[in-house]
Formats: sequence, structure tokens, C-alpha cells
Amino acid sequence: MPANPTIAALAEIVLGACRARGWKLATAESCTGGLVAAALTAIAGSSDVFERGFVTYSNRSKSEMLGIDAALIEKLGAVSAETAAAMAVGALAKAPVDLAVSITGIAGPGGSSADKPVGLVYFGIARRVGGVTTEKKIFSGDRDAVRRDAMLRALALLLEASE
Repeated sequence: MPANPTIAALAEIVLGACRARGWKLATAESCTGGLVAAALTAIAGSSDVFERGFVTYSNRSKSEMLGIDAALIEKLGAVSAETAAAMAVGALAKAPVDLAVSITGIAGPGGSSADKPVGLVYFGIARRVGGVTTEKKIFSGDRDAVRRDAMLRALALLLEASE
């Protein structure tokens, strides 16, 4: 992978890696609002790899679309490693895919607290075979920068999981 690939180049690399394995993928996005799905589907021919994207911005949509127990969100919050894991696993359960990425976080400028600052983002990566992992990042910058950086990290995580 190039040192600083463009969004399109990174998306193409992800698609190529999944294509080489015969994998389909899905996204479950909250704070990025579909940016990862948009980056992947901006590439012509992506439909042989990209199956679907879930934009689950509200807590209710996370439960309804991904099957996340509302009690989990109530107890730990939408922005947590556990919710990110449940989102990725939920995408696998709701779509005929081999790999799913989830993103949930606080893009700002509001919505933060002392223990959950603006820029806090959790990612989940779930594989049909191989389980689920999560990652926590704190990005700096304004809302656009946090969302862009989260989208880029999600693409990088997809690539790592598909290599």
C-alpha cells in the first residue's frame, strides 16, 4: 500500500484484496454517515464485492437494523467498543458477507463528555470466520476531519482484515 494513498486508491486496494479472496463486505456506520460505503461504491465494479451498507445513526436504528440489544446501548452507550463489536457482528448477521466494518463515535462539535471526548471513535471488524475485533481511536480536528479520518481508518482496517 502506498504511504499516503488517496481515498479512491485505498478503496480500490480494499476491493481488490476482497475480490482476490472471493469475499463480500458490508459496512455499519454511525458517525461517518455512509462515507465508507460511498468511498467503496465510488469505484466502478465494486458491486462484486460491496454487498450493502447500514447507516445506523440513531440508537433505535442500531437495534432495528443490526439487532443490537437496546440494553447494551443504554448501559454502555452508542460510543463504546461493545457497541462497535455488536454493530459489526450485526452487519454479518443481516447480510450475506464475509467481512464487516463498523464505526461509531463522536464527530462533534457537541455530544461529548469528560470520558467520551469529541474525536473518540470505535471500530469493529467482524469476519464470518475469525471473530470480531475492536479498535479505539481519538482523532483531532473539526467534524469533517474526524469523519474523514474515521473513514480512512475503517478502509485501512478492512484492508488489514482482508490480506
